[in-house]
Amino acid sequence: MATCDAKYTFTSASIGSYGGQSDGGIFQQTDFGRALLSNSLPLPPSTSLCRETTEVFPHFFVGDAAFPLKENLMRPYPGSQLPRYKTVFNYRLSRARRVIENSFGILTARWRVLRKVIDCSPENCEKIVLTCLVLHNFVMLHDLERWYCPDNFVDRDDTEQGTVHGEWRHDLQNLGGPLPSISSHRRNASQSAYRLRDTLAHYFLNQGAVPF
Repeated sequence: MATCDAKYTFTSASIGSYGGQSDGGIFQQTDFGRALLSNSLPLPPSTSLCRETTEVFPHFFVGDAAFPLKENLMRPYPGSQLPRYKTVFNYRLSRARRVIENSFGILTARWRVLRKVIDCSPENCEKIVLTCLVLHNFVMLHDLERWYCPDNFVDRDDTEQGTVHGEWRHDLQNLGGPLPSISSHRRNASQSAYRLRDTLAHYFLNQGAVPF
């Protein structure tokens, strides 16, 4: 389990959960997850979403439906046949979440040891995965020629074609594509977290609107 920035480099990682827990369950057992849920992670201070408003909004991470809704962790609205503001919010969240999916896709496509069972001890397996993460970050930060991750290697938006899948997806197609998320059904969000999600959803329809 890992987080990343907008440049597809990993900013935190937890390696070694081998059970059948959900992504959200594993998240709550990691040092990063516990720090985020206890509000002890050193995040930047709250700031306004745009110049037109003075209302401040906390910095937050983006997760899928497997993760809990918190003030610093946004997840999509559940259900189908949602009203427009919830549909738009889920779409925008999905676009942002696509970055981490592409980060894992690049990592797996380029470091082929991750494509199959790693036949070694759990301790060495963890070291191999962590080494791949470190090498991935190093190359992403220093690859000025973009041979490691050219523009067409990641998902992109096209005004005529919509979302165009990156080449890493084709590269991993024979392996079944990207790993699916293991969802949970936790519903223990606070009222302030619900309010913040609604605030962000209405912002996406107004000052923060973008063309689809």
